[in-house]
Amino acid sequence: MEYFYTPPSHIVTDSLTIEGEEFAHLTHVMRKKTSDAIRVVDGIGNAYDVVIQELNKHVAHCAIQSHHHRLHEPSIDVTLAVGVLKNHAKFDFLVEKCTELGVNTIIPLLTERTIPHHGKTDRWQKLALAAMKQCGRCVLPHVSEAQTLDSFLKKTHASSLKLIPHEKVESPSIMHVAKEKHFPSAVLCVGPEGGFTENEVARAITAGFSAVSLGKRRLRTETAAIAAVSLLMMSGER
Repeated sequence: MEYFYTPPSHIVTDSLTIEGEEFAHLTHVMRKKTSDAIRVVDGIGNAYDVVIQELNKHVAHCAIQSHHHRLHEPSIDVTLAVGVLKNHAKFDFLVEKCTELGVNTIIPLLTERTIPHHGKTDRWQKLALAAMKQCGRCVLPHVSEAQTLDSFLKKTHASSLKLIPHEKVESPSIMHVAKEKHFPSAVLCVGPEGGFTENEVARAITAGFSAVSLGKRRLRTETAAIAAVSLLMMSGER
């Protein structure tokens, strides 16, 4: 069943509407017609099986047949803070894959070794939306504006499991820590090309982060982020 998105404001008790770019995708790309059944997600944890009742010039009116809460969502709430990459295509890939894996928040970081000091937040948010629909999720990850490491560290919650993978750490592994400490939420902090500086790692540890290992090999930023999220999700599934 094809997935489409509509904001919560377009949903009432037994019906919903699809407008804008999603309407164009519904009608011009997917060629959907009245009486067709589709699935619509609202980005905050709800999925609806609906039937298209009416197609106007700019709006699709749909009748809700059934409702699913947190369909295909992981049990752990993961925030990924990761250094912005010089190659935007690689960061695009990172956003897409981490959305598929179940991350709820993505924070582009500006660090001492970050080369670009800006981000394409609107583009990354659109990529997260497309990935959410493609993989069958119903929560739309929030991609924040790029922020400095220090600004990010000040905002992390004490109630979260906070991990920073670091190539100079041999143990413990991320899976060992995640399995040992059962938290409802986790924050992963992954460095840019060249990694975090020793001073940055020290500041993160002072802020409550635990340094963990992703293995003996030195990984690229996008690989480290995807591997860390995957291991954390597997450890956190209950």
